Order: sequence, then structure tokens, then C-alpha cells
Amino acid sequence: MEASFGPTFSTVAAGAKGSTHRRTPSSSSTLTYSPRDDDDMPPIGTPRRSDSAISIRSLHSESNMSLRSTFSLHEEEEDTEPQVFAEQPSVKLCCQLCCNVFKDPVITTCGHTFCRRCALTSDKCPVDTAKLTVVVNNIAVAEQIGELFIHCKYGCRATPAGATAGGGAAAPGAGVAAPGAATAAVPTITTVAGKPGAYEVDPLGCPFTIKLTSRMEHEVSCDYRPVRCPNNPSCPPLLTKHLEAHLKECEHIKCPHSKYGCTFIGNQDTYETHLEVCKFEGLKEFLQQTDDRFHEMQLTLSQKDQDIAFLRSMLGKLSEKLDQLEKNLELKFDVLDENQSKLSEDLMEFRRDASMLNDELSHINARLNMGILGSYDPQQIFKCKGTFVGHQGPVWCLCVYSTGDLLFSGSSDKTIKVWDTCTTYKCQKTLEGHDGIVLALCIQGNRLYSGSADCTIIVWDIQTLQKVNTIRAHDNPVCTLVSSHNMLFSGSLKAIKVWDIVGTELKLKKELTGLNHWVRALVASQNHLYSGSYQTIKVASPSFVCFMPLKGNPHSLWISVPICVPPSQVWDIDTKEQVRTLTGHVGTVYALAVISTPDQTKVFSASYDRSLRVWSMDNMICTQTLLRHQGSVTALAVSRGRLFSGAVDSTVKVWTC
Repeated sequence: MEASFGPTFSTVAAGAKGSTHRRTPSSSSTLTYSPRDDDDMPPIGTPRRSDSAISIRSLHSESNMSLRSTFSLHEEEEDTEPQVFAEQPSVKLCCQLCCNVFKDPVITTCGHTFCRRCALTSDKCPVDTAKLTVVVNNIAVAEQIGELFIHCKYGCRATPAGATAGGGAAAPGAGVAAPGAATAAVPTITTVAGKPGAYEVDPLGCPFTIKLTSRMEHEVSCDYRPVRCPNNPSCPPLLTKHLEAHLKECEHIKCPHSKYGCTFIGNQDTYETHLEVCKFEGLKEFLQQTDDRFHEMQLTLSQKDQDIAFLRSMLGKLSEKLDQLEKNLELKFDVLDENQSKLSEDLMEFRRDASMLNDELSHINARLNMGILGSYDPQQIFKCKGTFVGHQGPVWCLCVYSTGDLLFSGSSDKTIKVWDTCTTYKCQKTLEGHDGIVLALCIQGNRLYSGSADCTIIVWDIQTLQKVNTIRAHDNPVCTLVSSHNMLFSGSLKAIKVWDIVGTELKLKKELTGLNHWVRALVASQNHLYSGSYQTIKVASPSFVCFMPLKGNPHSLWISVPICVPPSQVWDIDTKEQVRTLTGHVGTVYALAVISTPDQTKVFSASYDRSLRVWSMDNMICTQTLLRHQGSVTALAVSRGRLFSGAVDSTVKVWTC
């Protein structure tokens, strides 16, 4: 290791600042270090005598001191490791918590720098009493500290002043015997009582000073490092520089073949003589080859052990992966079985639908073969002429105000849209007021009545399109509305309410109960009220007494004296007998409407199967099927020969013939 020898002062000359360690004169005097202001420090470059060496206690935050990502000090350095500075450090390099030179300096949230251990073990900053939290390493200060010169630890000893009687722990490098002077060369130096870790320069120790960052590099090869005799541990302690001379005089030199059984022990002279007669010396090459072979076998065995451990780990991973694959495979089989079951159900449903369609086609062919073609009229074919788009949910009800050519539509988006069906064919306004799905619409005079799932009926002025009143009508959603003779009828769960219309007010006149389910359809005709619910049609007299139940399953009704038409069934209301069953739709029929002319009457039906059908009441057969909607058709309305249909696809279509 390169060393530079300076003058009798401990201050580094300007030309020697780049040296990592230097030699200092021997001195036993010591100054105790305490931080002070910069004003008390001598000017930079002022030489100081070596007897001003500084002794401070090292305070580490961890067992190793590292300057992360910049430079590294000793990887392992205990708190009792001597650290005697060649020059007094600046007070700016001292921690205000422990009053020692920074160890692993860090910047805290208050902006000040402290030792990492001090910052972690203290609650408040001594400057501004702020809470201490470590933010980042102070690399700049760490680099400055790393450039400070310290004495080699083998050139330091514990401060003898106040040492306990009877001796104590010796400082590194102290009490080591030189050849020929094993016990009397250096007196034993003890640690100061009550102040462990205080050290001074040992005049008999290593004379070098080194940079703090180069400490480990120097001390590993220091000539003053204590060592043991390799021949016999009972030999007195030695310094590295005395080891070679000791080995020449050592009386405990063993034969190099002692591991094979040679018992020779002697000095250097007898050692050389012994080698000439040692019986193992002639077998040296064989023994060496045997050792080499044995070493190779050990290495091979170690490698095999590593391979076996690796294979076991791979086997464990493969086993885990196999278990995971089995679980995934089982999961996929479960999904496959579920999908297969679902496909089987869909296939059965498709076959049922196909069977129903085949039956319908057979029925139509039979009627055609019978010559029933009189209802077909090319001039009465209905076609889709346009679509109203604007709702954000399924359309559940339609109502026409023929005086102003306005169409009202109620939807799941809780709004009612007003459409112009004469000139612009656009939405004139959106009526908002309900807190639930709009299920029913009805017009009486210039008032629009809307029923909703929020259990209310709202009264609207058609001229101004403004809300004029809100009535809490039922305890359950209002499913249907119909008006007649200045009265309004509302249907809900197992109940029908009769209201007298008084201006914008509704006065409850009577409540009809005893129904078996939701009232889905209401028709007022010829002083009678017809209601449709689950599998039952009931007819109420002018006094609102139910006197004629009819069996059916209506979601809608249409009355044309003397015929009552619930979905799929035709009843004679005079004889109370079923006239005909109409077949054609696949699924529930949600709505009915009628267009009557002097020549004929046509009934329109809307169904779950997304289709509309046109029925001739002359011979009660389907004359046309209309397919344009992308969802179930739920509502119908007619005006001036035009048909309007609302569906779950959120659209309203216009049909004309």
C-alpha cells in the first residue's frame, strides 16, 4: 500500500491532500473533542501539532456504515471501534443530537441533518422541535466525512487516565510482544472507567493516518495488526511485521505431512533436516495426487448434491403446476358440462318453436286449401314508414291525441315523449316527473294521465305540455289507465280504482277489490268495465259490481260489441261464450288495437315474439305478420288509419297501408 510521510505536524500539506494515508509522529498526549463554533477554529491551512489529535466516540446507526450509491465505508464496524481524527472536524460535520461526527447522515423533514440512528431514536428536532422523519441520505456531508483523516486503529490505545486498577481491555495493537520481548515491550492500556470507547494515539502503534473511506483497505494489511503464530496458538501475540522473524525462531514448526501422521515438531533448522529423512516426503507426490483426487470427489459430490436439490425443487414446482392444471381442467370440464346442458335446453326450445311454426303453417295451408282467401287485399298491406328514436329504455305504453296529431310514449327511462305525427315527425318535448317506469297513458279531453311504477298518477295539460297535478293513487305500481264518461279507471295489484275527474283533480269514487292478480288491461265500453288479470276477465256493471267472469290470460283487451277479444281468444259478450281461438304468436300477447272501416274490421296484436299480426274479424284469420322490431312489442295505438307500435328495443314504429 502506498504511504506518504508528512512533517512533524498532523495537518496534511497542500501537495499531499490526495493521499489516502500518511505517517504521523508518535505522541501520547490527547485532546478531548467537543463541538464548537467555527469562529474558534484556526484558519484553514494553519499547521497544528500532532499532540492535538482528536478523540471522539464512534456512534453508528447500524453495524455497517454505508454511503448509498456514492461510496462505502467499513461494512462492519462496531460502536467500540476506535476512531481518532488526525485533525479536529468542523462543527458543521457534527450531529446536534449526539454531539459527534455524523454517522450515516440523513436529511429529515425539517431540513436539518442528523445521524440516522439519532433521527430514528429522537422524537423532535433540537432546532425547531419539529417531528423527525428521515427523508433522504445526505450524500454531500457523507463524502466530506469520508475525506477526513483518522489514525489507524492499530495506532490507537484506550485513554490511560483514570484506568481501573488491575488492568482491563487492551486497545488494538497494545500489549503485543515483539520477537525476543514477549512480555515487557509495551505496557497494558486500559479503557477509561465510566467512559468506554475513549482512545488516544499510541506512540508504539501504527504511525499512519488514513482517509476514513480507506480504513478497511489499510487495516487489513497493516504491519501492526495482531496475529497468531500459525504453528502454535500458545505462542505469545505477534504483530504482522514480526511474524516472519518469529517463524524463523519458533520451536513449534510441524511437518507438512502431519495430517498423514508425522509427529515431528521443531525449529527451522531441525525442520529442514527432518524433511530429508521423513518417510512421508518420498510419498509427497502420491499423497498430493490422493488429496487432489479426494478434493475433486468432494467437489463432484457437492455438485451432485446441488443437482439433486435443484431437481427436487423442479419436481416440487412441476407437481404444483400439475395440480394447478388438474384444477383448471376440472373447471373447464364443469364449464363444458354447463354449456352442453344449456345448449341442450336451447335446442329443445328451438324444436318446440319449430313445431309450433309447423303447426301454424299446416293450419294456414289447410285454410288455403279450403279456399278461404277472401280476406287478402293487396291494397290493405301494412308497411313500416318510419321509426321514432329517442327513449333510453323499453317503451311500455302509447297514446294518441288525434286533435293535434300528437303521439305520447312512456318508457322505462321514466319519461314521456311527445311526437309530432303530422308535420315534423320529431319529438316536440320530453315530459319528466315520474320516479319510476311509465306503465300507462290515457287521454280525457285536453288532459293526459300517466301511471307509473312509483304508484302515482300525474295529470298533464296537453296544450302547454306542463304537469298540473300529482296523485298518490295506489300502494303498488299503476299498471293500466282508461277513461270514460268523465271518469278515470286505474288498475294495480288486485284492485281497480274509479276516479271522478274534476278539473285537474281526481276524486276517488270507488275501489273495486277481489281481483286475483295484477290488473293488466282495462276497457270501458257500453256502460261496462272489462278488466283482465291472471287467467280471468271480469266485467263490471254500471254500478261497478262484477257479475261476469270469463276464463282467459289477458295482458290486453279489445271490445267490439258483441265481441270481446283477449289475446288468442274471441268471446261473445252477449252469450258469454268463446267464439274462436286465434293461433299464430309464439309467446305472450302484450297489446291489441283495432281499425274499423265500413267494409271490414282489422285487429292488430303485439307479442313477445317481436312480431305484430293483422287479423281479419270477418273470418278471424291472420292476414299479415309485421316483423321490424328487435325486441318484444309491448304497446299499440292507432290514429287516422295509421298504426304505432312500441317495443323493448326503445323505438316506436309507424305503419301505414
